Amino acid sequence: MSSSESIGPVSARPDFAGPRRRLKPVVGKARKILREALPELEATDLVLVACSGGPDSLALAAVAAFFNNRKSFRVGAIIVDHGLQDGSAAVAQQTAAKLRAFGLAPVEIRTVDVVAGPGGPEDSARVARYGALEAAAVEHGAVAVLLGHTLDDQAEQVMLGLARGSGTRSLSGMPARREFPGGVHLRPFLPLSREETEAICAVESLEPWRDPSNSDPGFTRSRIRHDVLPYLEVELGPGIAESFYRSASILAQDADFLDQLAQAEFDRIAELAPEQVLLSEAELNQLAPALRHRVLALAVVHLGGTQPSFERLRAAEALLRRHGSAGPVQLAGKVSAYRQARNSGPSYGKLVLKRPSQPNQAN
Repeated sequence: MSSSESIGPVSARPDFAGPRRRLKPVVGKARKILREALPELEATDLVLVACSGGPDSLALAAVAAFFNNRKSFRVGAIIVDHGLQDGSAAVAQQTAAKLRAFGLAPVEIRTVDVVAGPGGPEDSARVARYGALEAAAVEHGAVAVLLGHTLDDQAEQVMLGLARGSGTRSLSGMPARREFPGGVHLRPFLPLSREETEAICAVESLEPWRDPSNSDPGFTRSRIRHDVLPYLEVELGPGIAESFYRSASILAQDADFLDQLAQAEFDRIAELAPEQVLLSEAELNQLAPALRHRVLALAVVHLGGTQPSFERLRAAEALLRRHGSAGPVQLAGKVSAYRQARNSGPSYGKLVLKRPSQPNQAN
């Protein structure tokens, strides 16, 4: 990709910088949504927009710039260059020029090395991108990083979760708010459709970059976007993306509530020892399966593992129905669980979860 294609010429600031024009409804809606997502910011507070130059993040940057130029709060931007496409450096430079023309500061380009991981290239790029964004936020003292995901992105995320047979948390999609050490990610545009962010770009005379990977059928998300969701719109009627978004919002509330209950139960019954967690079998058996699985998962994460699969949680849960010593069952991150029934030591009558650095013995 050459620097002459992709995102077009650098335009002047959006309509807030020039003569007053009649406010378009879609722009007014976006401004209201963003302001409601940032209700308590002061003029000196800095937020950073994660901007690829695409329609969604460019529209978000333009809307945020309105508040920057009104001195409501400060707005900067971070462009992450993954280096995975020809001409990506030129796209990043052109995007940075657009954002500086909006009046945003600081505007930085951060180049990352995408290291192949078990989740595939998309997941590896995401990990590298978020690492760069979070580092930038901490370095600049930003109170938040704004991400441009839309209602349509959320619908695609829910479809991916359905295809994997995921649970409540995954089917709730991307969170509107996610904290990280030193800051928070916000997705204020989740209530907006991709059609609306495109309309904002048109109103502001912005020419966004078109990421070729978004139309590459080699990516599952691309097939969902261009094939699956349009097919459902034809066969089931319009508003499918909105319906998935609504379901995700409902499930997010349910998942948050269940997670809070599970954390309270974990704090109540878990006995934390060096490199292991002991969970009372009697207490676990009193819990509903949804809470029991979450408590087991919290124990795994506490020991440095990752969220176990549903099948692995069921296998660990099955130990509670065994007589005598049983296990070990391997869980995520090489954490294992076993049942020690012999009446000796503090683990009697407990489900024992251990880190991989210690051998598991059920004797």
